Amino acid sequence: MFQFKPSLLTLAMIAAGASVNVYAADAEDVKTDTNATTQEESIEVIEVRGFRTSVIKSLNNKRFSDTVSETISADDLGALPDQSIADALTRLPGVTAVRTGGQASGLNIRGLDGDFVSATLNGREQVTTGGKRSIEFDQYPSELINQAQVYKSPKASLIEGGVAGTVELKTADPLQAPNEHNFTVNARGSFNDRAGEVSDAEEYGNRLSFSYQGKFLEETLGVAVGYAHLYQPYVASQFIGLRFNDGSEDLDGNGTLEAMSEGLELQQKGGTDTRDGYMGAIHWQPNDNWSIKGDIFHSKFDSENFARGFRVKSLKNGQITDPIIKDGSMVGATISTDGTDNFAIFVVNDNDSKFSELTSGAFNVEWNNGDNITISADVSYSKADGEFVNGGTRAVVYDDIGNEVRSAESMTYELNNLNAADISFSNDYTDTSTLGLKEVGMWPYDQQNDLIAYKLDLNYQLDSSFISSIDVGVRYSQREFNAQRSQAGYGFEFGHNPDNQPVLGLTTDMTNVVNFGGDLSGYPSFLAIDFDKAVDLVNAQLAATGQDPFAPTANWNNNWTMIQSGSVNEDVLAGYVQANLDFEIGDVPVTGNIGVRVVNTDQSSKGLQQVGFGLGEAIADDKGVISTDYIRNEVGKSYTDYLPSVNLNFHLTQNDQIRFAAASVMARPPIDKLKSGMGSWYDDASTPGYKKYNAWGNTSPLLDPFYADQYDLSYEHYFEESEGAIVFALFYKDIKSFINNFTIQPFDFEAAGFIVPDTIIDNGVEFPVVKDEGQYQTAINNDNGGYIQGVELAYTQVFDFLPGALNGLGFTGSYSYSDSEVEFETDLSGQSLSIPLPGLSEHVVNTTLFYTLDGFDTRLSMRYRSEYVSEQVAVESQLAFFDAETIFDYQASYAMDNGLKFLFQVNNLTDEPNKTYFGEPHQTGTIQSFGRQYFLGLSYTM
Repeated sequence: MFQFKPSLLTLAMIAAGASVNVYAADAEDVKTDTNATTQEESIEVIEVRGFRTSVIKSLNNKRFSDTVSETISADDLGALPDQSIADALTRLPGVTAVRTGGQASGLNIRGLDGDFVSATLNGREQVTTGGKRSIEFDQYPSELINQAQVYKSPKASLIEGGVAGTVELKTADPLQAPNEHNFTVNARGSFNDRAGEVSDAEEYGNRLSFSYQGKFLEETLGVAVGYAHLYQPYVASQFIGLRFNDGSEDLDGNGTLEAMSEGLELQQKGGTDTRDGYMGAIHWQPNDNWSIKGDIFHSKFDSENFARGFRVKSLKNGQITDPIIKDGSMVGATISTDGTDNFAIFVVNDNDSKFSELTSGAFNVEWNNGDNITISADVSYSKADGEFVNGGTRAVVYDDIGNEVRSAESMTYELNNLNAADISFSNDYTDTSTLGLKEVGMWPYDQQNDLIAYKLDLNYQLDSSFISSIDVGVRYSQREFNAQRSQAGYGFEFGHNPDNQPVLGLTTDMTNVVNFGGDLSGYPSFLAIDFDKAVDLVNAQLAATGQDPFAPTANWNNNWTMIQSGSVNEDVLAGYVQANLDFEIGDVPVTGNIGVRVVNTDQSSKGLQQVGFGLGEAIADDKGVISTDYIRNEVGKSYTDYLPSVNLNFHLTQNDQIRFAAASVMARPPIDKLKSGMGSWYDDASTPGYKKYNAWGNTSPLLDPFYADQYDLSYEHYFEESEGAIVFALFYKDIKSFINNFTIQPFDFEAAGFIVPDTIIDNGVEFPVVKDEGQYQTAINNDNGGYIQGVELAYTQVFDFLPGALNGLGFTGSYSYSDSEVEFETDLSGQSLSIPLPGLSEHVVNTTLFYTLDGFDTRLSMRYRSEYVSEQVAVESQLAFFDAETIFDYQASYAMDNGLKFLFQVNNLTDEPNKTYFGEPHQTGTIQSFGRQYFLGLSYTM
């Protein structure tokens, strides 16, 4: 039987691996210390630094993990000038992201989107700044993260919540720092080469970070602090085609009705992202028995963004001439209006800013008896606030602004597949004397998340030939989510404005002429309208007519603002037992774990339920108006889940192993989907003289989680004569159901816990109310589950066997194939169409070619994903097919012996755009270009 031992380099990395952290600078690949430490024989101490060694360290983390997992090492994260860690994580097998503003934010793992991905920081659950479960990774500066690990198979001791996988982020442990005092400062400037195409966009950005780790009291007390600042321009030029409606006209006279787009948008987007991140940690280990840790993380992220240009709506309501038809869809025409119908060309100026803050902290005490028992107690807190401004103006061309006489206008256009359409307008949209401000609106959405958790774990080491140790633990958490919807509006998008809210004339001091550039050059110019000055203009008009000032409120006139506000509470009690395995089958060593996690969830929501007819409570809105048509409700449910898991690693040889994993997993619904608020209406019941109660809301506090059974099988071969590996993996997930908006009829409201009146009085007549016959427009767990299965191949090779300077060459890459039987129906192409699971790309390729020589480090990375379905963001989110994309990034750095390092990088080297379509490529959706992002900077480490 062979002796199962890690390689010489691996042992050294494990011995010193904790010293690899975000504060280490890229320098020489390895350095040796002649004062070697000894175990069974003399082993050279290796200082692991640089991208090449971070690849090897990540590979060894995978090799010795007790689950199916992938790792990004600290050197890799610390050296990247990406906006967040998400871009780095997308280089891992089976991990992809949807780009927002050209940057990766939310992650998909093995074809499942962020609703199925959980995330922890230092092993503690994190809340998000939005209404989803998945965290927004751009909130986390890469400079403050020491390691990121993606668990593709769970174990009982891991917090539940990841059907796709769990991403664990770690900050630095100061007692594991390489030196007694460690200080690093980074400064980088950035430039976007498309910023000049967007009016008012910033071209230059910057990043600044510093960190300190120190060890005191004979290295029993460690302290770490870090700060990271980001100022990043946001730039995008975009053409957006909107969904295609069902055919309403026979445009070419062939006897069939053609589908046509709802409209289109031509926009420039710009703004800035400003993020400040802070990290602190303290670790006191007075002796071998006690360890006391505390850590805190805070991030403030302000994204001030605008979108300006044209929004063309209601094409079908205009006069259509010279239509161009392709495969049953109108892809071009001249569309005209005399100003009296709902076809309109709006000049829009949207404020899409978002402001978010995240704070996470924890305190941990660990004790061991020096023999076989370790007990750990942990308390943690996570808080996140998100504020989405969501405001905008709408302006239209008039012959007479004062009397609201709209101008006749027309548009000639032709879609151009996956390229921007050819478009011309008949009117001038740069003249303040004819362009009138018709509507100003704000629809903010504010959300707060709070979570506190308590955890107690025990590890008991066994003297056994089968089970090496037992882990048991219990965790209790309380989470509260609060959402506030509000609205402020002046004027109307279509039709005549109210007499007391007339169309307003624009002035030159609040506007400037904007010309499209780049790929959209030649599109008509328009007036950019200052949103704050537009609000000032509106307030002046409101004050002159004795109306309330323009201020977003939750109000009864827009009752959705009251109904969609509310809170969700979630109490979770979980316990687990896990046996860690170490035994032999014949001559084959087997390691791993087997266990079960038991989770009890108690979820409830407080909101407003409309009962109508003055039968509710006296409730005031933000304007002080009292309504008696609503009641405060609290509805919820409790459930218990049993989640078994097994991870087995068969060590066939010292360099070959087979992994098998199986588990039942769960992911709770998006937390904003659990709100209980609902509007209502009454209509005739099946029994004459009775009325039935109906409700809408598209949320439900009665939702169950996503459930799945999953299986993993992989073979890993680690090279003996050089550093590297080949990995082949198969996975299969059987997902039980998904969550969809659905109308249930009949629905028993009383049995579900909702309060429904016994009788109503309508026009002086009393009617008994039927409570179990009406329809409920809600969210449900449907029965349309199905499998997701796939193959992953990964190859890493450090070519240290090549002669001379060539031995600094290396390569790491992966290919993933995913397939699913899950399909959904959509009509966004103008007909019923089956679409694959959103977020699923059949083919994903990630590669990095790297080279290291005497302090010089360079690499070229490529990420490819085949087409997939996701949401394109326009006037409203719409599902669309995203075309395949290939993204290249390049980085080069040179580290000097004195600790100074210079860096150059280009992100999105080929300026790859986002491209979407509905059904077929000729039904053009989004064509969005972000530009190349250049970075130049330096760091100093001592």
